[in-house]
Amino acid sequence: MYIIVGLGNPTAQYAGTRHNIGFDAIDALAEKMSCGVDTKKHKALIGSGRIGAEKVVLAKPQTYMNLSGESVRALVDFYKIDPEEELIIIYDDISLEPGKIRIRTKGSAGGHNGIKSIIAHLGTQTFKRIKIGVGEKPPKMDLADYVLGHFQGEDKELAREGADKASLAAAVMILEGPQKAMNQYN
Repeated sequence: MYIIVGLGNPTAQYAGTRHNIGFDAIDALAEKMSCGVDTKKHKALIGSGRIGAEKVVLAKPQTYMNLSGESVRALVDFYKIDPEEELIIIYDDISLEPGKIRIRTKGSAGGHNGIKSIIAHLGTQTFKRIKIGVGEKPPKMDLADYVLGHFQGEDKELAREGADKASLAAAVMILEGPQKAMNQYN
């Protein structure tokens, strides 16, 4: 069994923002799996289905980004999974160009508050992750304003493609392993 968590902020005002690209990837994956992500449990909206023979729970934490670890911890505890093996987190990365993805199996938070919260609640930096590029913030712009801003122009399409690639990469990670996904998508 796997849990795939896309990070973002709840409420309509954050829909389509750079910080919510993890939610967008979960929506793309839910569409491919023909399941809804609309049941409120574990401080998240969740849905479930299968990728190949594996049962998969999709989740969009409703705790706001900086408290994502609360929801992830509740999911890990309820489903009794090993976060180092059966958890995949999908989130935004300002160090990647819009739409690019990067897969890792461990690492630091790199300044991302959602990942900091998850690391603090799980007590480990070892869990699978898919970062989706949202582009570097312009000079002199506040980081929070940038990640909470909406994609513009060509970046909007690149972000949609990135979310879709991330959903496909998550499936490859589950079916063929993280190394195969890294080789294919990094």
